[in-house]
Amino acid sequence: QVLLVESGGGSVQAGGSLRLSCASSGNTYNSRCMGWFRQADGKAREGIAGISSGDAISYADSVKGRFTISRDNTKNALILQMNSLKPEDTGLYYCAAKYTGSWFCLDRDEYTSWGQGTQVTVSS
Repeated sequence: QVLLVESGGGSVQAGGSLRLSCASSGNTYNSRCMGWFRQADGKAREGIAGISSGDAISYADSVKGRFTISRDNTKNALILQMNSLKPEDTGLYYCAAKYTGSWFCLDRDEYTSWGQGTQVTVSS
C-alpha cells in the first residue's frame, strides 16, 4: 500500500495562488491514474484534476484554466498549481492513486490509495 502525503495548503485571498504537493512513499509509477480531489464542508468529494499513466490530463470545469496538475518525477511527487483562487475553491484537498478500472481519472470511486488531505482556505 502506497503512502501519500499532501502539503502546501494554507489561507490566501481571492486571486492568489497555492502550490500543493503530494509525496509518495511507494511506487506510483504503475498507477493507472493519479488525481487531486476536493471536499468542501457539507459536500461530496469531487475530482478536480487527474493524470493518467500516459500523461493524459483532465480537469473539472470549475478549475479548468486556473489549476495545473503535473508530476515531479525526480521527487516522485504529484503537483497541483492553483492560480486565480476563488472562495469556492475552499476545502480539504486530497491526492489519490488508482491501479485498476477506467482511464477516467476524475472518478473517486475507483481510487484505493488516499492521502490525509491538506486544507485550502480562500477568503474574499
